[in-house]
Amino acid sequence: MPAASVARVLIDSPLPQLDRLFDYGIPEALRESAVPGVRVRVPLRSAGRVADGFIVEIAPPGDYTGALSEIEEVVSSIAVLTPEVWALARKASERAAGNAIGIVRLAVPARQVRVEKAFAAADEAPSLAPLAPPAPIHGYGAGVLETAIAARSRLAVDAVPLVAEVQPGVWVGEWAITMAKAAAATLAGGATAILAVPDYRDQEQLASALAAILPVERIIRLDAKQSNPDRYRAFLRCLRDEPVVIIGNRSVVYAPATNLGLIGIWDDGDPLHSEPLGPYVHARDAALIRQELQGSALIFFGHARSTEVERLVEIGWVESLAPQPSVLPKVVPTSQQSSEDRLAARARIPSTAWREARAALEFGPVLVQVARPGYAPRLACADCKRSARCMKCEGPLGQKTSRSTPACGWCGALAVDWTCSNCEGEKLRFVGSGAGRTAEDLGRAFPGVRVIVADGERPILSVGAEPALVIATRGAEPIAAGGYRAVLLLDGESMVARESLRVAEDCLRWWSNAAALAAHRAPIVLVGVGGALASAFVTWRQADFARAELADRRALRFPPAVRVATVTGTLDAVAEAVAALPIEGADILGPVDVDEGGVRTIVRFDYAHGAEIAAGLRAEIVRSAANRRRAIGKAARGPIPLSLKVRFDDVEPFLD
Repeated sequence: MPAASVARVLIDSPLPQLDRLFDYGIPEALRESAVPGVRVRVPLRSAGRVADGFIVEIAPPGDYTGALSEIEEVVSSIAVLTPEVWALARKASERAAGNAIGIVRLAVPARQVRVEKAFAAADEAPSLAPLAPPAPIHGYGAGVLETAIAARSRLAVDAVPLVAEVQPGVWVGEWAITMAKAAAATLAGGATAILAVPDYRDQEQLASALAAILPVERIIRLDAKQSNPDRYRAFLRCLRDEPVVIIGNRSVVYAPATNLGLIGIWDDGDPLHSEPLGPYVHARDAALIRQELQGSALIFFGHARSTEVERLVEIGWVESLAPQPSVLPKVVPTSQQSSEDRLAARARIPSTAWREARAALEFGPVLVQVARPGYAPRLACADCKRSARCMKCEGPLGQKTSRSTPACGWCGALAVDWTCSNCEGEKLRFVGSGAGRTAEDLGRAFPGVRVIVADGERPILSVGAEPALVIATRGAEPIAAGGYRAVLLLDGESMVARESLRVAEDCLRWWSNAAALAAHRAPIVLVGVGGALASAFVTWRQADFARAELADRRALRFPPAVRVATVTGTLDAVAEAVAALPIEGADILGPVDVDEGGVRTIVRFDYAHGAEIAAGLRAEIVRSAANRRRAIGKAARGPIPLSLKVRFDDVEPFLD
């Protein structure tokens, strides 16, 4: 490099005023090792300390004529921050008015010295087994998906709602097989595929589907459940040039891949794809930005389409692809009429569902989806019928098992010597049924049948083909060998009654994912729900429902028809930030008080103004951070003001 070159360094700091590149001189001793992407330590005069950072680029000196501070140390010779990941972090953080380092931390795992030394000691990447010709992708017409992948298209693919056996005794959803074959087609073209799924259950299915068609060394798992050494080892493998398939949860969209051929996301409507750490970029948005930067194919897979993806379809940014009608499930409409069987009626199963379950149990397992875990999700006073509240924090009381002591759902305190604050009654009654109580009631209604409960506390990934009643909470349904012989969807009425902007599309997604676990043409019974939502499910027209839902949101100017940003802080700071916004057409909702103190205002605006709104709020965040720092220095004179917090595309204000 030229002797006058400078290193432009991204400082690892959460301070918004440090979210830019700083120029540092390169000492002669570090000229060989100071390359873009490596970790370094640099002096930070404003903080009076040495800071960690990454070299982003080596550039000629700018207009500054003074002496530059020099890099103190190159921590590692491995370039862990690749150019494509840096470009993604910068653009995604600017869209969300956040710090780029927040995304870099998600993209680059913590350094593991032993793992890194072993990686550096290997002169060459291990030889990879040759790839077999990719298997054809069935269910959508011959060669349709393969052609789209080769053309680097953007698709919204409605998944085939079936299960299939990929290896002896290993059953997965057809969606996993479709994604695996799409990845194999990408590898055959010499490019890398990144596949993101919500949780470990989906990841296990996808890994099994991939292992059936690809050599194991071509598959890299990169997720938060791995140990730090395993995750870092997998990350370093992604830095090599050979085409691989990288699978993981939401942060896998930031995995390094220079020659990226495909980004696939399964079930983007699942809230686990939403990043809880700043700058709060959803995996779907990160994938859209990366596809635009690197020109890869982008496919959103799902049984039920999110309104965000439907908006992309309507504006022509994404093309829609549905499976052939012959593979669609058989949904049986029903009502909430009482069952002729007294015990089945107690378990909330109407006559139609009871008959279907009794017939199906002669051939194999039956899935029963319920809304909540535990025994009784809610308790009430037996005398006045008012909801029982915790005597310590006023949280709702519930019961996990029939023999357990009632406890608070907020603070966990046991309800010992409980008395009603309304009538001073001392007896409790059950309100609603959780998975445990449903299992108990169904065990009586179907004597002699094995009952299996699957929920967050009792995770079960798969069950056999033997007759059994599988009671599962939404999202925790195991896969049955050969598929379930019947699927009963209970508690639909209570699911729909939840107050949330996304309640309808969430319910449709939960039911569709459960229905896809049924054997071909096995009956699927939705209990206690009617109207347009039930019609869309019964006719398997989820895309039509998403279209209608988006139209309603557009009329009301609710997301995703428009974008929103929530601004939280002190009343004065929020008012100043909102007043400084450059767009006159933005809708200002609030301010309202929030639990953590201060106020919150919602800014609602069209997508065309997103860059201007983000830049304006970003400037206000920096200004507020500088003012807060001065206030900390004068802390003895008064309280420290709250920091200004901004979150884009936040659905929380619309949940209640």
